[in-house]
Amino acid sequence: MEITWYTGERGQLRTLFALAEDSPQRLEASMDRGRVLVATDGDGIVAYLQLVESDAEYEAEVRSMAVIEQRHRQGIGSALVTRAIAECRVQGMHMLLVATASADTGNLRFYQRQGFRMLRIERDAFTAADGYPDGLIVDGIPLRDRVWLSLAIEPST
Repeated sequence: MEITWYTGERGQLRTLFALAEDSPQRLEASMDRGRVLVATDGDGIVAYLQLVESDAEYEAEVRSMAVIEQRHRQGIGSALVTRAIAECRVQGMHMLLVATASADTGNLRFYQRQGFRMLRIERDAFTAADGYPDGLIVDGIPLRDRVWLSLAIEPST
């Protein structure tokens, strides 16, 4: 497996981006933002991580990330996050943010295992007005609130 910056047409990654975003409206609005790391195995892309600069100085955000289902639990997501942290460190970033649904217990567990800590909750973030279908359930929990997590990036020594 190799992790590299993606330089192709973002539309080619639409299927992967759709794995991470339930709102077609939000998907369209964010697909072309920032830079994208991809994990390739042979000729195929098996995962991606979208990294965007935040509005705050020295801060970046993992905007979205997905690994194809048949490659889950193989360390690919962890490798992408590790590479994103390294890239942020090189760019002089001090903080890396990520947001996920409070209902998505798997994502919350994943990011905390990567060293992220809870930062804040954005209530009622997943609404029909923002393109999310009514009644979405994740891990048996209604999709409503977004949880922001942060990771302090230590300078390289």
